[in-house]
Amino acid sequence: MAEMVFEFEVNGKIEQLTAEPGKTLLYILRQNLGLTGTKDGCSSGDCGACVVLLDGKPVNSCMVLGPQADGSSVLTIEGIAKDGQLHPVQRLFGETWAFQCGFCTPGMLISCYALLESNDNPTRDDILTAIAGNFCRCTGYQAVVTAVQQAAAEMRAANGGAGND
Repeated sequence: MAEMVFEFEVNGKIEQLTAEPGKTLLYILRQNLGLTGTKDGCSSGDCGACVVLLDGKPVNSCMVLGPQADGSSVLTIEGIAKDGQLHPVQRLFGETWAFQCGFCTPGMLISCYALLESNDNPTRDDILTAIAGNFCRCTGYQAVVTAVQQAAAEMRAANGGAGND
């Protein structure tokens, strides 16, 4: 199969790549760019371990062909920390034990991050809806809900109580 050249932004950096047109975004991120935080759990779009933001929307990167990302912006788990500081939801996942083995955590965090970008005061149902495509075999989801709600409260306080919902 002939290779294609395409370009997209990944975690704020423009990347130009040559890859087979049938190679998924998941494997381009992992193999071509060394961004191994995005995990391959099922290769069929069912588990959510590979969730990234594509133009601001959560997608299963195992279901997106690399060339489909041409001209787009991609945010991976490696890109949500800023200036060496974990995003509040990342930090609170650790503080509330919202993970155990950690395999699902990158995709789960990206889904939660996307929710907080659009809703600064999510309800339990909002959170459960946001993570409906992320499956964890180790934990119950209550600690995830707690982490997201605490992160939302922290973010609202840091913004002086100004909301975005």
